[in-house]
Amino acid sequence: DITAASELMAILCLAEDEEDRRRRIENILLGYTREDKPFTVKDLGVAGAITVLMKDAIHPNLVQTTENTAAFVHGGPFANIAHGCNSVSATKMAMSYGEYVITEAGFGADLGAEKFFNIKCRKSGLQPKLTVIVVTAQGLKMHGGTPETDIRQPDMEGLKKGLENLSKHLENLASFGQTVVVAFNKYAFDTQDEID
Repeated sequence: DITAASELMAILCLAEDEEDRRRRIENILLGYTREDKPFTVKDLGVAGAITVLMKDAIHPNLVQTTENTAAFVHGGPFANIAHGCNSVSATKMAMSYGEYVITEAGFGADLGAEKFFNIKCRKSGLQPKLTVIVVTAQGLKMHGGTPETDIRQPDMEGLKKGLENLSKHLENLASFGQTVVVAFNKYAFDTQDEID
């Protein structure tokens, strides 16, 4: 169920308008005929029904964060089987209301960011001005070889080794022409040495 649902979610998030959405739904590949020809949703004759079922889902939701700021929440295709970003329409709508927009690319700076730039941005014409990569001491230590059971304990060596992994992510993000800022998500059990 998750695979089929994710394809519709990806369509919802990448489609620019109803016509584009309908075209994408029609092109969903369901399988192949005995003659080895593609069999699509259009061939099945249900693209219109699916499009109508999604008619109310196309509108981004405006919500208020716990910090009392506005946020558009819309879509959520998984990055392991889709592109892992919110809808193009929500991002563009947010851009029309604010001086800057923050959006998330799920599944990290490797898979998520690559799909964000190579799929969402290319398809929509979006051109981010800045990329923020969020790190934790726990994550850095895990990537530095610290066993998961020990990541809440001080381990400067593991943290330093993890910085090598972060460095590669920064290099990858810079290859997209981005200015990159590192944000450190601090936890109460992080030591001052690790933070510094």
